[in-house]
Amino acid sequence: MTIGLPLQAPSPAGLIWQVTRNENARSDAERDEILSSPGFGQHFTDHMVDLCWSEKGGWHRPRVQPYGPIPLDPAAAVLHYSQEIFEGLKAYRHADGSVWTFRPDRNAARLQRSARRLALPELPEELFIESLKQLVALDADWVPSNPEESLYLRPFMFAKEAFLGVRAAKKVGYYLIASPAGAYFPGGVQPVNIWLSTDYARAGHGGTGAAKTGGNYASSLLPQEEAYAKGCQQVLFLDGEYIEELGGMNLVLVTDDGRLLTPESDSILEGITLASILQLAEDRGLKVEQRKISIDEWREGAASGEIVGAFACGTAAVVVPIGKLMANDFEIVHEGPQSTELAMSLREELTDIQYGRREDKHGWLLRLDA
Repeated sequence: MTIGLPLQAPSPAGLIWQVTRNENARSDAERDEILSSPGFGQHFTDHMVDLCWSEKGGWHRPRVQPYGPIPLDPAAAVLHYSQEIFEGLKAYRHADGSVWTFRPDRNAARLQRSARRLALPELPEELFIESLKQLVALDADWVPSNPEESLYLRPFMFAKEAFLGVRAAKKVGYYLIASPAGAYFPGGVQPVNIWLSTDYARAGHGGTGAAKTGGNYASSLLPQEEAYAKGCQQVLFLDGEYIEELGGMNLVLVTDDGRLLTPESDSILEGITLASILQLAEDRGLKVEQRKISIDEWREGAASGEIVGAFACGTAAVVVPIGKLMANDFEIVHEGPQSTELAMSLREELTDIQYGRREDKHGWLLRLDA
């Protein structure tokens, strides 16, 4: 059955959402079985958002429809020229059963910046947020209720025009899918080991490093395999002598006097979790320094005791302490309570806000099922 639902707030073009319910939606029993052990990115909800853009028509035909394959011409520009971007955020169920998300305006703005860099159309923030609400309106039952679990929301956009030629595509699709996510650390958060990549770079100056585009992640897969072979869970990239970021997370160093140091570069993706963690640290009166940090500064600081810990942060894992940085000719080891205390305290504070267990003093939460 197809029904037209007006936007809850007028869109720039006065768009009407067309909603087609999935007649083959999973039963309550099937969904409950999936939610009993959802993993991450393995199962998907019953519906998806599909929104079109063309050079002549702008954004049009917003739809929520059954989850399923996307028809694609073999000459679609994305397959040949990699015009593609995406985002990642979560929906959280609070104790009263309501469903919320965290700082979606920041995801909308980052998607716009990514689109600008990849010569794709910029989706208005209003449409971005409305797409989240429209999907959750149908698939709210997929939001887990267990602690540390959530519904992972994956908006993405790519060039659909069928042509062979190096120019920006004139037809683009925006989609939103959702996947229930179990606790990232089912046995409790434990420090991870990371591998220092010296043979590969994640991105270059003037490139696409600051955009959330699939090519950046594709280029990290080979060095990530190298990290696995070395017994590490993540890989750290450098820009010459300076620290950049991990394959999928931002990096923060902790000093003995409670300062937080994080790398600054025009080829680092701006992390929403990172920005939130740094704000919470500043709320506590801690000093935050976002600047260039060389690998030697980390080595020497760890050796002298000035740098007592390090952690990685991102949407999926939130915050995870780093126990060891391994390289071909040296190691940096952080161990003992001092190396993890601040990271774990900030993680607890942030997740408490996200799940509604602590006051949201900054107005970061947005209710999706209202």
